[in-house]
Amino acid sequence: MTIDIRSMGYVRVASTDLDQWRTFAEKVLGLALGRGPSPDNLYYRIDQVSARLVVFPSDVDQLSATGWEVADHEALQGAREHLAKAGVEFEEGTPGELAERRVQELIRFADPWDNVFELFHGITYESRPVVTPYAAKFVTGDQGMGHIVVPVTDDVEALRFYTEVLGFRLRDSMSMPGEFVGKEAGSKVWLRFLGVNPRHHSLAFLPMPNPAKCVHIMLEVDELDDVGRALERVRKHKAHLSATLGRHMNDEMISFYVRSPGGFDVEFGTEGLQVDDARWVARESTAVSYWGHDFSGGG
Repeated sequence: MTIDIRSMGYVRVASTDLDQWRTFAEKVLGLALGRGPSPDNLYYRIDQVSARLVVFPSDVDQLSATGWEVADHEALQGAREHLAKAGVEFEEGTPGELAERRVQELIRFADPWDNVFELFHGITYESRPVVTPYAAKFVTGDQGMGHIVVPVTDDVEALRFYTEVLGFRLRDSMSMPGEFVGKEAGSKVWLRFLGVNPRHHSLAFLPMPNPAKCVHIMLEVDELDDVGRALERVRKHKAHLSATLGRHMNDEMISFYVRSPGGFDVEFGTEGLQVDDARWVARESTAVSYWGHDFSGGG
């Protein structure tokens, strides 16, 4: 038995400058400003869920936690039992935390590299349809919010932990020279891409420390034109373009990368691959992208 995570539900970001995030989230990414319990926080919608991105004031700029949705109380109770058996310490969400996240139950734990995961069920959704500032429609539903890439230091243990303890399924792999991350010449480290639903991957990891506690978060829209319009807004608002437009090899996403005020990137894309676990075969891709995605300083 493993934990039955259904999708990536939300991300929470600590920020020293909420005004920067307000401009970035609304003017660059085109997210819809929502409402929430705290007047100090920023709550953003991309679909019917009350908030997928929450930014709160802090003395640091970094990812605070990623929320992962399970089906119901029974599924969360099964997760508690599984984590306890695996020796993973977790804590229950306080009444205040449940109210802030607008969920019915929540448990929190950290992986071996201090990436914070929150498992929850019963999140609220809104009667008001979401209208994003530039009319883009985001791809969510049973695929969840998008995907996230987290930093680790041990790619072998990370694969074991995320698959055997958390129940993610390996979808794709890519190797890179060990010397890129400070290991001996001639060695190899692995980027692994893991899924829990039809989205090609909801979680991936890079074996390299990162002070932002996140490599990137991906948001997907349903039309290529909305990717192009967002790319124009990156230039208009002078956001830092981390990677030019390109199509990834593994999930076939057409996307670009832009640096967020949190110090990590946001991948903004479309046409992401959906997979059927019953038929999927995990392979090793030989390149990051079929074309584009110049990370050498595109902006």
